Amino acid sequence: FGRTPKINATAGRDHWPKVFSVVMGGGGLKGGMVYGESNATASEPETDPLTVENWASTVYHQLGIVSDKELMAPGDRPIEIVDGGQVVREMIA
Repeated sequence: FGRTPKINATAGRDHWPKVFSVVMGGGGLKGGMVYGESNATASEPETDPLTVENWASTVYHQLGIVSDKELMAPGDRPIEIVDGGQVVREMIA
């Protein structure tokens, strides 16, 4: 989570899932790049929003793990490692 772009009534900031930062390095990723952009108030994604699913799929891809592989959860319930994520090729060197 990021933090709300505005200070709340108790002089703090709350969780804000719409815009957040992630720092990544190595692992075959492009160095020195910024992916995506927020609007002027950092309240909404402006360009190239990165979902958690796409971020996780990209990390797993670089680790050699198939992110949409089905595993069996307790109770014989099939689940994917990441549900619906896509690898972000622009981040890969």
